[in-house]
Amino acid sequence: MPRSDSRAPDQLRPVTFQRHFLEHTPGSVLVAFGATRVLCTATIQHSVPSWLEGRGQGWITAEYGMLPASTPERKPRERGGKVDGRTSEIQRLIGRSIRAVVDLELLGERTLWIDCDVIEADGGTRTAAITGAYVALVDAIRDLEAQGLKFPAVPVKDSVAAVSVGVLKGEPMLDLCYEEDSKADIDMNVVLTGKGLIVEIQGTAEKTPFDTSKLMQLYKLAEKGAGELRRMQLEALKK
Repeated sequence: MPRSDSRAPDQLRPVTFQRHFLEHTPGSVLVAFGATRVLCTATIQHSVPSWLEGRGQGWITAEYGMLPASTPERKPRERGGKVDGRTSEIQRLIGRSIRAVVDLELLGERTLWIDCDVIEADGGTRTAAITGAYVALVDAIRDLEAQGLKFPAVPVKDSVAAVSVGVLKGEPMLDLCYEEDSKADIDMNVVLTGKGLIVEIQGTAEKTPFDTSKLMQLYKLAEKGAGELRRMQLEALKK
């Protein structure tokens, strides 16, 4: 079936990374997956949570939020430290994804805060956030090194990217926009490292359950998309 933006079924939306988007934080990237735009920042704190003090390792934690004007109808801000279940789940996913590619012992007793703020949402906000957060992470580590910190080895041991896949009217599709995602029969988010290792797979049958052959078909499509995103990340980091 034709897609709303005329893409091929296995084609990503246009992806861009605007590095050093903010002046006051060492890692800041505005990532765009089509009309979805997320500001990802990485900030270094030279201490760790109390439960990690004295253990000689660091920690990475993430926060995620959607700005009020990021959706067609105004989305109320989450205040007073209270977040809804979706926000909490996405924050944990981003944190797990970034920790999967960082050696926390090499990081030392430092906390790396990943903040992902959705400026405009058109599907795939969590996948864009993870993919952009990796670029912000690398810039933050590079900034520490530029300040004279010498790591025994590079703490970032691999890249990580995420992409959505799904089935719409029987056809597998890569990188769903909101219109496609809202109508999909199967919706899946896949997080992969640059070496092709799985961090997480989130898959749901909205109507009819699916078998392992369909799962593998979608996984291979996600693998293709994640590989393309990795190449884009590395190209952006060369500039």
